Amino acid sequence: MSNKVIHAIYNDDDILMDAVKATRAAHHHIEEVYTPFPVHGLDKAMGLAPTRIAIASFLYGLVGLSVAASLMNYVMIVDWPQDIGGKPSFSFIDNMPAFVPIMFELTVFFAAHLMVITFYLRSRLWPFKAAENPDVRTTDDHFLMEVALHGNEDDLISFFKNTGAVEVKVIDKH
Repeated sequence: MSNKVIHAIYNDDDILMDAVKATRAAHHHIEEVYTPFPVHGLDKAMGLAPTRIAIASFLYGLVGLSVAASLMNYVMIVDWPQDIGGKPSFSFIDNMPAFVPIMFELTVFFAAHLMVITFYLRSRLWPFKAAENPDVRTTDDHFLMEVALHGNEDDLISFFKNTGAVEVKVIDKH
């Protein structure tokens, strides 16, 4: 089996969206689409599954809330209770209103930071990683659709030219 892919380059996002829909309708597998800016609805047109990062963020927020509540209970109630302003620290529940801002801040802190780390790990974005952009023009004003080559090469090239591609190249990926 060959590792050839077709790079169809477009110069308009609306033409790209129509081409993605036509490519999916023709049952060709789209490997990746490179765009210089986010294109609204492209993920649905490509048939990508919805993201689960919101669920992860909620769980990370719960971890932050648990850490904040546990830490404040241990420090302010168990380990070193203090009488601040005539309000003794007998129980966590009695002092809950004073702890709410700290619990909120640690919930947001944990959710935000762990969500960013999860995104980087899931996207395989490591420090000092070389760029995987196949064509430098996609960072400026062009759009590139990478499609796996299965079947007749000439038929696919003419198919993508008919979808409005300004340039079609066959690339051997190794």
